[in-house]
Amino acid sequence: MYLDFPVDSINEIDPPEILINALGTSPQEIYQGREDYLAIFEHEQDILSIDPDMRLMSHVPSRGVIVSSRGREVDFVSRFFAPRVGVLEDPVTGSAHTTLVPYWSSKWNKLELSARQLSKRGGELICRNLGERVQIGGRTLTYLVGEISV
Repeated sequence: MYLDFPVDSINEIDPPEILINALGTSPQEIYQGREDYLAIFEHEQDILSIDPDMRLMSHVPSRGVIVSSRGREVDFVSRFFAPRVGVLEDPVTGSAHTTLVPYWSSKWNKLELSARQLSKRGGELICRNLGERVQIGGRTLTYLVGEISV
């Protein structure tokens, strides 16, 4: 089963100083989407070792910050920080992949990609670039079933 999302368009920008200070390191490239920044790094180890200053990160003018690089065993890896909206680090972020999939799809020149989010819990994803839409799938577990009455 895949979730289906609209693609987020991004533009390369000069990074805001607060973002660099919050990350504690400078990315190779930085982009701005509708709600998030995307910071691209060279190596998977760069993503693993980022230890952001959450106090500063909560003042970055965006919903969140996606950090990403090519992966060693998958096409790309990422992490997602959004303390401004109450999420220090999201374990597996579907909406971040609406930005990541088009970016990495163009770099790898392929429409289906494997991805890993490197949060403490982590997650493996299969992503499809459908042009204006992105499909994101992976192994899931049902943790809640319920009904809403209006």
